[in-house]
Amino acid sequence: MSTLELLSEHACFGGVQRFYRHASAAIGLPMQFGVYLPPQALQAGAKVPVVFYLAGLTCNEETFAIKAGAQQHAARLGLAIVTPDTSPRGTDFPEQSDHWDFGVGAGFYLDATEAPWSAHWQMERYITEELHALVGQHLPVDTARAGIFGHSMGGHGALTLALRHPGQYRTVSALAPIANPVNCPWGEKAFSGYLGMSRHTWGEHDATELVAQYPVPPYPQGILIDQGLADKFLPNQLHPEAFEAACAALGQPLTLRRHAGYDHGYYFVQSFVGEHLAHHAAGLALA
Repeated sequence: MSTLELLSEHACFGGVQRFYRHASAAIGLPMQFGVYLPPQALQAGAKVPVVFYLAGLTCNEETFAIKAGAQQHAARLGLAIVTPDTSPRGTDFPEQSDHWDFGVGAGFYLDATEAPWSAHWQMERYITEELHALVGQHLPVDTARAGIFGHSMGGHGALTLALRHPGQYRTVSALAPIANPVNCPWGEKAFSGYLGMSRHTWGEHDATELVAQYPVPPYPQGILIDQGLADKFLPNQLHPEAFEAACAALGQPLTLRRHAGYDHGYYFVQSFVGEHLAHHAAGLALA
């Protein structure tokens, strides 16, 4: 198990916002992540439930912590929030930059099988195995009470990782997720680069297709999704209606809220993040 290097620490709503770096065995490169520890976690011997937040394309481990305004809600609810980076950094691939185009480069929270991406793009294993164990060992969080949520590409990641690892995450939600990536340009570009050309393989990382494979609802307590109707990516990229139909066919409880006037950005995320954390708190028996 790797050790954590504390990069910075900031008092916040009675708790503390930290950023760490560590050597990742799954990625084969240094990785950074943020964690908000609420006041309840700072008491001697305490362990609090944890929610993993997955960010979208062009973001990193700081974006949510700085822009979402989530710490005040987490402090009230007694939730820790872990915010991993979206992608490996520091490779010598000519395609890489710190601000990915909408396609290959951004992590998409899967384990790539195609070269050159397979060398480092092992984000599913990193999130669900390495990071999960790392925060459980080194931080005052209870990883047996874990939820997952995310925005855009991170909403895709939250839904798919929750559906692929239902015993690991007790709660799941998403904001403007890429809900049916096998049928959108972003998903087609990323999946063909990372996974090759088998659409069957792509479907193993598509929330809409994963739900359809279940014999019974995997999250009977419900899934929460918020979507802005002024989101310019809604018509061609996100397809929440496909996920909604798949959940309805299975009987998977889903609350899909559509909001007039809201776009795809962090003003939208700020507006509803408190309700998402309350959803997780209730599912983790905190509320």
